[in-house]
Amino acid sequence: MSPFWAVVKKELTSVIRDRTIVISLLIQLFIASFSSALLLGMLSLYDSDTIMRFSGSGIKIGVVGESQLSVFVRQRGLTVVPFDSLEEAEAVFFQNGVSAIFVVPEGVADTAQIKLYLPDNEAVSSIIRMVVQEPLKQFENYLREQNGIEVRYEDLKGKPSTSFEFIYSVLLPMLMFFPAFVSGSMSVDSLTEEVENNTLQTLLSAPLSLNAMISAKITSSVIIAILQCMAWLSLLRLNGIAFENTGWILLLALIVAGITSTAAVLGAVLLKDRERSQFIYSLSLLAATAISTLLNASPITTMSRLAVGDAYTGGWNVAIFAVVLAALYFLLWKVSRRLAA
Repeated sequence: MSPFWAVVKKELTSVIRDRTIVISLLIQLFIASFSSALLLGMLSLYDSDTIMRFSGSGIKIGVVGESQLSVFVRQRGLTVVPFDSLEEAEAVFFQNGVSAIFVVPEGVADTAQIKLYLPDNEAVSSIIRMVVQEPLKQFENYLREQNGIEVRYEDLKGKPSTSFEFIYSVLLPMLMFFPAFVSGSMSVDSLTEEVENNTLQTLLSAPLSLNAMISAKITSSVIIAILQCMAWLSLLRLNGIAFENTGWILLLALIVAGITSTAAVLGAVLLKDRERSQFIYSLSLLAATAISTLLNASPITTMSRLAVGDAYTGGWNVAIFAVVLAALYFLLWKVSRRLAA
């Protein structure tokens, strides 16, 4: 085995022996195995209205007074429980038989004052207020029509599906790039540990150059990152989430992992201190992520377009980031001698 791969094997073995890292990886994979539940939970934060499309029938709304509002509430996907009086509805409400109560006045008048009773739980109340907005708007238009008032609305077309938008523009890039962010932190720890423990000279006594040793540490971090990405993609497919260009997606994830690891090691070479290197790496990562979201050629945008099979996104877009990686590595190769100084 060549000295280069011997160092890579040493780094991978040390990661496997680190229980904290292994447990964190297992937790990630365990969570990913339930990615359908994960998707629902995170998507509800991204767009709370998603809850209605998955479990709206579980929300029961008590309605006092029979009216057209009950029809609109049912069309929304909610379960309607009719009551003859408010006292009867309140008795069921306090026994958790219904989630909220509508009190609708009888008949159609110029103005209609509808009362809504909600639970004390603010989270549940917020969800209920959100999901009943549409039925209330429909009922409002119904009352206008009954009173001879016609309001014309223009439909807004072309808005993408929220779940589709979330999966391909938020969830998938996050899962693919999170291992890359971790790999950079691991590279800093691995290199600065050699400096702080005074084992760098011992390691360099092997027939291995300084640049080759640094490259081996970066390679081991990238290998761990790409293995996590492959596991994420496999589990997402098992949960019925389809995506195109798997090869380009993995290659982009690998290149981004290489960029973060190389940039992190570059900071460690210049600072030779773990705490400062990690701090600068974290700040740089946050800044780079924020700036990249403003660019049309950001890794997140490229990943999303590759996943949906965009005809105008392919290998050339991935090659842009390969050039960035090559430039960073060349800079690291130039300044690496400072590590042994």
